[in-house]
Amino acid sequence: MRPGYDESPLNPVPAVIWLLAAPILAAEAYFGLGRLGFLGGGPGASGAARQIMVERTAFAPEFAIRAWERWTPAGGQLWRLLTYPFVHYSLTHAIFVCVFLLALGNMVARAFRPLAVALVFLGAAVGGGLVYAVAARLLPGVRFDPLVGGYPAVYGLLGAFTFLLWARLGAENANQLRAFSLIGILLAFQLVFGIVFGGAGMNWVAEIAGFAIGFLLSFVLVPGGWARVRGRVRHR
Repeated sequence: MRPGYDESPLNPVPAVIWLLAAPILAAEAYFGLGRLGFLGGGPGASGAARQIMVERTAFAPEFAIRAWERWTPAGGQLWRLLTYPFVHYSLTHAIFVCVFLLALGNMVARAFRPLAVALVFLGAAVGGGLVYAVAARLLPGVRFDPLVGGYPAVYGLLGAFTFLLWARLGAENANQLRAFSLIGILLAFQLVFGIVFGGAGMNWVAEIAGFAIGFLLSFVLVPGGWARVRGRVRHR
C-alpha cells in the first residue's frame, strides 16, 4: 500500500476535546432515553428531565450578585459556573455547541497542551458568567436570563483560535485585524438571527466576555507564552 493511503481522511479529535464533550453527550443520551420511553413518566418525561436538569445546572447572575453582597461564596451556588456549559435547552442547541467544540477545539489543541485547552474552555465559562453577572448588577433594569449551554465556553476556544491567527499574521507582517473577522461574522449572524426569530437576550455579553478571556489566556497558555510575557516585563 502506498504511503498515506492507510491514513484516516479525518483529523483525529484529541482526547481532551472528547472529555469536554462527554458531559454534553451524556446528558443528551439521557434525554434521548426519555424520548424513547426508558425513563418512565410517559411521552413528556424527556422534556421534564431536561427542564429539571437545566434548573439544577444553570447559572443565574443573581447567584454571583448575592455572593458579592454577602462577601462570601456560601449560598451563592457559584459551582454552577462550571455546570451550565454542559446542559442545553434542546438537542439542536447541544448539537451546535458540540460542532463548535469539536471544530474549534481540534484546531486549538494542535497548538495548545491538553490542560491549556481545558483551562481556556472552563476559564471562558467561568469568566463569561462572572462578567455577565457584573453587567446584570450594573443594568438592573435589563433582563438577564440564566446562562444555559456552552456558547460562552466555546467562544473562549474561538478566542484562542483567533489568537493563533493573530500571532501568525503578525509573524507574516500581515494585517492582524483580519484574525477577528470570524468573531465579527458570528456576532453579526447572531444579531440577525435574534432580530428575525427573537429571544436573543443578553447572553451575548457572556459570549463576548468568553471570547476575550480565551484570547487573553492564550498569551500565557500557548507553549512558551508565559516565558515571553516574563521576558517582556523584565525588559520594561
